[in-house]
Amino acid sequence: MSSTTDLPPTTGAASARDCAEWRWRDGALLAGRACLAVELPLALEFNGIAHAVMLATPQDLEDFALGFSLSEGIIAKPSDLYGIDVQTATAGITLQVQIAAQAFAGLKERRRTLAGRTGCGICGTESLDQVLRPVAQLPAGNWRLAPIALAQAGAALGAHQELARSTGATHAAAWCSAHGKILLAREDVGRHNALDKLIGALVHAGISTAEGFALITSRASVEMVQKSATAGIRVLAAVSGPTTLAVDLAQDCGLCLVGFARAERFSVYTHRERIAAEV
Repeated sequence: MSSTTDLPPTTGAASARDCAEWRWRDGALLAGRACLAVELPLALEFNGIAHAVMLATPQDLEDFALGFSLSEGIIAKPSDLYGIDVQTATAGITLQVQIAAQAFAGLKERRRTLAGRTGCGICGTESLDQVLRPVAQLPAGNWRLAPIALAQAGAALGAHQELARSTGATHAAAWCSAHGKILLAREDVGRHNALDKLIGALVHAGISTAEGFALITSRASVEMVQKSATAGIRVLAAVSGPTTLAVDLAQDCGLCLVGFARAERFSVYTHRERIAAEV
């Protein structure tokens, strides 16, 4: 059983695979080779009980298991996760996660079974209350984000997307310092998975979320806001736009939500007081 304090960054499973392709160029089909992002079923079991099946990229799985457990409220703190065992089979990968008895009792009470897909984070949820679960209020603090930091992080993000450069098929989530330096980045075919991997990686690396911001290569949906706020992230910047539920939740919980963060332009939807700029 793996401990949460001594985990490798990746598993042995490949995250990309070579494939034949035929490219239409200048009126002709040309034979070539392509690099594809690996997408496979990833089952999560907690204390031996099946909980969710996602479609994911098989890298940084220990980060994913911890980040998912925290961002979904299955565990309240990292020490509630005792161990992770990665089991590989022909049909996919199973993450066998051992959690504290109190956390497991709460999970059983919720009776929540997710049938996850790369584009949806709430499939299979049993009630409306489970979709919009409560999120703790984020502390205000005195730290504010300089606009130049957003621009610098956005310009540097591509260099941290090795899998996306090879395949063109993955999302990324990055943690950036207050000065716009990317400290950690994780990739996955699923945007939720990439963010969960980042949250787990932050915990494993001992990086505080009190100052800094998360940058994601997708739209800002309500699930992304939920996960970010649960992890204590106070600023979430997305390269695409937000949804109405995302804006409403971000406003309620104190998260600064930024959309269309591209080059030196961006839009702020909630808590603009966290941005160090004149109004």
